[in-house]
Amino acid sequence: MSSTDLAGDDFWERVRAAYPEQRPLLNLNNAAVSPPPLVVEQATIDAYRLVSQNPDSTMWQKLDAGLPDVKAQLAELIDCEPDEIALNRNSTEGLCTAIFGIPLSAGDRVVVSAWDYPSVLAAWRQRQDREGIEVVTAGFDLMDSDDDIVAAYAAALTPRTRVLQVTHMYHWTGRVVPAERLCRLARENGIRTVVDGAQIFAQMPVSFRELGCDYYITSLHKWMGAPVGNGMLVVRRDRIDDTWPLLAPFDPPPLRIDKFDHWNLGTYNSALQAGIAPATRLHKEIGVETIHARLRELTRYWVDLAQDIPGFRLHTPLDTENLGAVTLFSIDHLDNRAVERQLREIYRVHTKYREVRHLSGLRVSPGIYTRKDELDRFVSALREVVEKEYSERGPL
Repeated sequence: MSSTDLAGDDFWERVRAAYPEQRPLLNLNNAAVSPPPLVVEQATIDAYRLVSQNPDSTMWQKLDAGLPDVKAQLAELIDCEPDEIALNRNSTEGLCTAIFGIPLSAGDRVVVSAWDYPSVLAAWRQRQDREGIEVVTAGFDLMDSDDDIVAAYAAALTPRTRVLQVTHMYHWTGRVVPAERLCRLARENGIRTVVDGAQIFAQMPVSFRELGCDYYITSLHKWMGAPVGNGMLVVRRDRIDDTWPLLAPFDPPPLRIDKFDHWNLGTYNSALQAGIAPATRLHKEIGVETIHARLRELTRYWVDLAQDIPGFRLHTPLDTENLGAVTLFSIDHLDNRAVERQLREIYRVHTKYREVRHLSGLRVSPGIYTRKDELDRFVSALREVVEKEYSERGPL
């Protein structure tokens, strides 16, 4: 599969054929979990059957023997060294490894935002309750400018600040923050950075080196298309030794990145990791720039169709090259949970209701396998739901 004929629909039809059919619902919630391509699905099934033959031998002596190559392939995509990558189950596990592993003392400060992933905030606040660190919130709105966001984080810094928690793309709305600028701000003040890259990795180009962060965490079962239950933690080499692992390692020191790896769980499902390599190969074959361009195109396509629907309100910045597949919209004066329910139950269209602080609405996130005629179907269904709801409400 070559991306040289990106402009033609034939290319994207071949991409579509590489994925399993999504049924019974039109899947517009790929930000939660993207389906693995068929080649990934088959590799995982084959590996699971292989494990069943002689589990003790095949899991650790055969399947795990391929993991160094998997890390090398991922390192090429994220722009780091293979010995800075740990493999785990998902972003939450990787984030908790960093959050609970960074050495801190009572009175040390950590800066977060109110928009960070709920389990991230809960983890930091658990350290606050147990250890006496102080969690400080940088105040900004997701529609604020990049300059305003950087200024909000800068205003929250004090000489006691030790860590900056940054969400590269917020799962609520798809807003991308200026992570590179925030990491530079932190370095200039001797502060560590933990970057939550769950939504942005594999959706658009990302470089660990250019970001300049200390910890970068992502899920491989979102935009990469690896089997569900695969994540990646990248730790800057000079931060590995003084960061505690989430689980005590099986092997004695000296350990490097190994102390954060999946096998410290005990027995785990090795077959799931057999799908990472084919997912990585397909991703590289299509190209991340091509993937990003397609997802941005699909988002602008459906929003352009929907923007004249009565009460339609978009909560994601549209006129930016950082736009991806994830957006949040709401319909004024309607119960958006009811809109979501009608789309799913009547029209078989699956979006995701999201609510945080003063924002609520429906998150839409097509995949690269999504066709434009399916987005036509979604917008047509949305229009019918809204017109019906408004007609039943009467004058506002």
